[in-house]
Amino acid sequence: MNIISSPLAGQLLANAGANLVMAEWTAEGCTAGAEPMKIAPLHIHHEDDEAWYILKGTLGFQIGEQVIEAQAGDAVIAPRGIAHTYWNPGTEEAKYLLIMTTRINELIEAIHSTSDRSMEALKRLFERYESELLDL
Repeated sequence: MNIISSPLAGQLLANAGANLVMAEWTAEGCTAGAEPMKIAPLHIHHEDDEAWYILKGTLGFQIGEQVIEAQAGDAVIAPRGIAHTYWNPGTEEAKYLLIMTTRINELIEAIHSTSDRSMEALKRLFERYESELLDL
């Protein structure tokens, strides 16, 4: 059983049979004055909650109708059934923990492994994981 990873540094912390996965990710900054690129498209997880803890930098979030910026030391949660997306609005790299269910992690892995990036194919992929893609 793996209950600690020190440092997490790009590794997943997840036990076989567990329903919780923690990953440390980074998000590149954007060019000053440019529109930030979404890290994930606007989507809904119908059965799963998702959370972030900002370690360094800033992340912007849209959760439902609310748009916020979270700084290092802030935590954000997207409850199941609520549309959400996020991005790095700053020019500096952001580092964060993503806390998710195994189903969300499997969806992310499936997205990264598919070659068909059409809206139709991605919508079908999201549906397989009890999620819904709303916007690319």
